[in-house]
Amino acid sequence: MDFTSVRIITGDVARLVEFYEKATGVPATWATEDFAELRTPGATLALASTRTVPLFAPDSARPADNHSVIIEFRVDDVDRVHANLTGLVPEFVTEPTTMPWGNRSLLFRDPDGNLVNFFAPVTAAAAARLAR
Repeated sequence: MDFTSVRIITGDVARLVEFYEKATGVPATWATEDFAELRTPGATLALASTRTVPLFAPDSARPADNHSVIIEFRVDDVDRVHANLTGLVPEFVTEPTTMPWGNRSLLFRDPDGNLVNFFAPVTAAAAARLAR
Protein backbone atom coordinates (compact mmCIF):
# COMPACT_ATOMS: atom_id res chain seq x y z
CA MET A 1 0.00 0.00 0.00
CA ASP A 2 1.23 3.53 -0.79
CA PHE A 3 -0.03 6.70 0.85
CA THR A 4 -0.52 9.00 -2.12
CA SER A 5 -2.58 12.08 -1.33
CA VAL A 6 -4.64 14.28 0.92
CA ARG A 7 -7.76 15.84 -0.58
CA ILE A 8 -9.24 19.12 0.60
CA ILE A 9 -12.89 19.76 -0.20
CA THR A 10 -13.48 23.45 -0.78
CA GLY A 11 -16.16 25.84 -1.93
CA ASP A 12 -13.56 27.68 -4.06
CA VAL A 13 -11.06 25.41 -5.81
CA ALA A 14 -9.45 28.23 -7.82
CA ARG A 15 -8.74 30.27 -4.67
CA LEU A 16 -7.10 27.35 -2.86
CA VAL A 17 -5.13 26.29 -5.93
CA GLU A 18 -3.77 29.82 -6.31
CA PHE A 19 -2.85 29.95 -2.62
CA TYR A 20 -1.05 26.59 -2.61
CA GLU A 21 0.75 27.30 -5.88
CA LYS A 22 2.11 30.52 -4.39
CA ALA A 23 2.88 29.00 -0.99
CA THR A 24 4.65 25.91 -2.33
CA GLY A 25 5.94 26.97 -5.73
CA VAL A 26 4.38 23.78 -7.14
CA PRO A 27 2.14 24.25 -10.19
CA ALA A 28 -1.24 22.57 -10.10
CA THR A 29 -2.52 20.13 -12.66
CA TRP A 30 -6.21 20.62 -13.37
CA ALA A 31 -8.34 17.58 -14.27
CA THR A 32 -11.63 19.52 -14.35
CA GLU A 33 -12.83 22.85 -12.98
CA ASP A 34 -13.76 20.90 -9.83
CA PHE A 35 -10.47 19.07 -9.26
CA ALA A 36 -6.78 19.95 -9.26
CA GLU A 37 -3.62 18.41 -7.83
CA LEU A 38 -0.27 19.70 -6.63
CA ARG A 39 2.13 16.79 -7.01
CA THR A 40 5.34 16.56 -5.00
CA PRO A 41 7.82 13.68 -4.89
CA GLY A 42 6.37 12.44 -1.59
CA ALA A 43 2.63 12.93 -1.99
CA THR A 44 -0.09 14.86 -3.76
CA LEU A 45 -2.34 17.59 -2.41
CA ALA A 46 -5.69 17.26 -4.16
CA LEU A 47 -8.17 20.13 -4.13
CA ALA A 48 -11.77 19.35 -5.00
CA SER A 49 -15.02 21.24 -5.19
CA THR A 50 -17.97 20.54 -2.94
CA ARG A 51 -19.66 19.38 -6.16
CA THR A 52 -17.48 16.24 -6.03
CA VAL A 53 -18.68 15.14 -2.58
CA PRO A 54 -21.90 13.42 -3.75
CA LEU A 55 -19.77 11.21 -6.03
CA PHE A 56 -18.41 9.60 -2.84
CA ALA A 57 -21.39 9.95 -0.51
CA PRO A 58 -23.73 12.91 -0.02
CA ASP A 59 -22.80 15.13 2.94
CA SER A 60 -19.70 13.03 3.72
CA ALA A 61 -17.36 16.06 3.70
CA ARG A 62 -17.83 19.75 4.48
CA PRO A 63 -15.54 22.54 3.28
CA ALA A 64 -13.68 24.81 5.70
CA ASP A 65 -14.54 22.59 8.66
CA ASN A 66 -11.23 20.90 9.54
CA HIS A 67 -10.28 20.96 13.21
CA SER A 68 -8.00 17.95 13.49
CA VAL A 69 -5.65 17.61 10.50
CA ILE A 70 -2.44 19.50 9.78
CA ILE A 71 -1.21 19.45 6.17
CA GLU A 72 2.59 19.22 6.25
CA PHE A 73 5.25 20.07 3.69
CA ARG A 74 8.94 19.43 4.20
CA VAL A 75 11.04 22.39 3.06
CA ASP A 76 14.76 23.13 3.00
CA ASP A 77 14.71 26.37 5.01
CA VAL A 78 11.75 27.29 7.22
CA ASP A 79 12.96 30.82 7.91
CA ARG A 80 13.39 31.59 4.20
CA VAL A 81 9.93 30.17 3.48
CA HIS A 82 8.51 32.29 6.30
CA ALA A 83 9.98 35.41 4.70
CA ASN A 84 8.57 34.38 1.29
CA LEU A 85 5.08 33.77 2.73
CA THR A 86 4.88 37.14 4.46
CA GLY A 87 2.18 39.02 2.58
CA LEU A 88 0.52 35.85 1.27
CA VAL A 89 -0.35 34.53 4.74
CA PRO A 90 -2.23 37.20 6.72
CA GLU A 91 -1.39 35.72 10.13
CA PHE A 92 0.92 32.94 11.24
CA VAL A 93 -0.34 30.57 13.92
CA THR A 94 3.25 29.87 15.01
CA GLU A 95 6.33 31.74 13.81
CA PRO A 96 9.36 29.58 12.95
CA THR A 97 10.01 27.45 16.03
CA THR A 98 12.29 24.49 16.71
CA MET A 99 10.18 21.69 18.14
CA PRO A 100 11.36 19.22 20.82
CA TRP A 101 11.45 16.41 18.21
CA GLY A 102 14.03 18.31 16.13
CA ASN A 103 11.98 19.94 13.37
CA ARG A 104 11.87 23.65 12.73
CA SER A 105 8.22 24.42 11.98
CA LEU A 106 6.06 27.23 10.67
CA LEU A 107 2.31 26.91 11.18
CA PHE A 108 -0.38 28.93 9.39
CA ARG A 109 -3.87 28.56 7.96
CA ASP A 110 -4.87 28.36 4.31
CA PRO A 111 -7.82 30.48 3.06
CA ASP A 112 -10.28 27.76 4.16
CA GLY A 113 -8.81 27.67 7.66
CA ASN A 114 -6.90 24.38 7.31
CA LEU A 115 -3.70 24.22 9.35
CA VAL A 116 -0.53 24.00 7.27
CA ASN A 117 2.93 23.22 8.65
CA PHE A 118 6.10 23.87 6.67
CA PHE A 119 8.94 22.10 8.47
CA ALA A 120 12.59 21.10 8.15
CA PRO A 121 14.58 18.67 10.29
CA VAL A 122 17.32 20.60 12.08
CA THR A 123 18.78 17.99 14.42
CA ALA A 124 20.71 14.87 13.44
CA ALA A 125 18.02 12.67 15.02
CA ALA A 126 15.22 14.37 13.09
CA ALA A 127 17.19 14.23 9.84
CA ALA A 128 17.85 10.51 10.36
CA ARG A 129 14.18 9.83 11.16
CA LEU A 130 13.07 11.69 8.03
CA ALA A 131 15.81 10.46 5.69
CA ARG A 132 14.53 10.24 2.14
